Amino acid sequence: MKLTIVGGGSTYTPELIDGLVRLRDRIDVTEIALQDVSAERLDVLAAMSRRMLSAGGHPAAVTTHTDIAPAAEGAQIVLVQLRVGGQAARLQDETLPLRCDCLGQETTGAGGLAKALRTVPVMLDVAERVRAVNPDAWLIDFTNPVGIVTRALLTAGHTRVVGLCSSAMVFQRHFAKVLGVEPSRIALDHVGLNHLTWERRVLLDGEDVLPRLLGEHGEEVAPATGLPIGLLRRLGTVPSYYLHYYYAHDEVVAGQQANGVRAQEVMEIEGRLLSTYADESVTAKPELLTRRGGAFYSEAALDLMASLRAGDGRAHVVNVRNGATLPFLSEDSVIEVPATVGADGPVPLPSAPVEPLLAGLIANVTAYEHLALEAAVHGGRDRVFRALLAHPLVGQYAVADRLTDLLLEANRAYLPWAV
Repeated sequence: MKLTIVGGGSTYTPELIDGLVRLRDRIDVTEIALQDVSAERLDVLAAMSRRMLSAGGHPAAVTTHTDIAPAAEGAQIVLVQLRVGGQAARLQDETLPLRCDCLGQETTGAGGLAKALRTVPVMLDVAERVRAVNPDAWLIDFTNPVGIVTRALLTAGHTRVVGLCSSAMVFQRHFAKVLGVEPSRIALDHVGLNHLTWERRVLLDGEDVLPRLLGEHGEEVAPATGLPIGLLRRLGTVPSYYLHYYYAHDEVVAGQQANGVRAQEVMEIEGRLLSTYADESVTAKPELLTRRGGAFYSEAALDLMASLRAGDGRAHVVNVRNGATLPFLSEDSVIEVPATVGADGPVPLPSAPVEPLLAGLIANVTAYEHLALEAAVHGGRDRVFRALLAHPLVGQYAVADRLTDLLLEANRAYLPWAV
C-alpha cells in the first residue's frame, strides 16, 4: 500500500520509518510519499528515511512532494503531522499566556487556542485537497490540537477521519513495565478528550489492577502524571499528564515563569536532530528523538493503520465522534476513548457512567473546544474572546480580553481576518 505523510519534513518522520521497519509484519507499505511545504527539510528527511529503510532491509520506496495532490493520489492512508508556524509559533503560544499568569502550553489553554486558530483552516484545506484526488483514503490526524482538528474535519463532512494520540499507549506500556507483563495483556478504561483523559480501570487479562497499581506501585505510577500519589489515590484514577496543568495550575505557571517553557528545549532538540538527519552516515533513529516527545507514536499509528486496512475490529484509543457514548455531551463532540476499528472506521466501545468530578471538566473543556472551532473557522475577535472566557484555565473577562489581543497580534500573519 501507499502511505502519504503530510508534514513529511517533521523531525517525527524517522519515528514512523523506524516503526515501519520494526513492525513490517503488521502492514505492507510499498511506497512512502513525503509531502512538505519546505523542500529543504523534505530533502533531508527523505534521504534519512531512505537510509533507514535500506539499513533495515525494508523495500518501500520514498517519494517527495511539495504539492499535496500527487502525494495523496493512490494512497490508502494519509497521515497528517503539521505544525503551522513551526517552533517559533510554539514559543509564542507558550510564553504569551505567562504575561497574564496563565498556563503556557502548546495544546492546552490559551496557547492551544492560538494553535487551533492557525491550524484548523490549513487542515481543512489539506483534507479538501486529499479528497479531490482520493476520496476513499483514510485521513489520520496526528496534528494538535487533535480533538478540535478532528471535529473540524468531521463537521466539514470528511467522514473517513480518525484522530490519534499516543498518550494511552504510553500509559499501557508504562503499566505493563511496572507489572512486568506483556503490553498486549493490558487494556485501559480510558475516557475524556484529547489531552484531558483519565484511566479509570487498568485491565490485566480482564482483571482490574488499578487499585494494585495505585497501592503497591504508586511511586512508580505517579511521576508519569506530574501529580502526587496521594492525589491519585483520592481520585481513584490515573489522570493524563495534561491534567496537572489543571490540578496544579498556579504551581506550573510559577515554574514556567521562573525556569522557562518546553518550547525552548524543543527548539534546541529540533536543530540538533536536523543536523543529525543530514549526516549521511546516520542510518538509524537517534536516541535524541526520544526527548522530542511522541513516545510510541509509530506503534500507535501503525496499529491503527493495520486495523483500517484489514478491518480486524481490534480496539484502539482514538479521537472519534461521540454519538451517544458520553450522554452529557452533544453527539457531534469529539472524545478520546477506546473504539473498535474496522474497514468502516472506529466505533466507540460502551462507556460506564462518568463521575461528576470528571464529567464536569470534560463538559467545560468540550464547550471551550466548540467555541474554539467557531473562532478558527469563522474568525472574529469576539469569538476568540468567548473561547478564552469559556476555558477553565482562563475564565476571567479582563484576562481573556488581554489574551485575545496578545494572541491576535502574534498570529496576524496566519489569520487573514485579523489584519
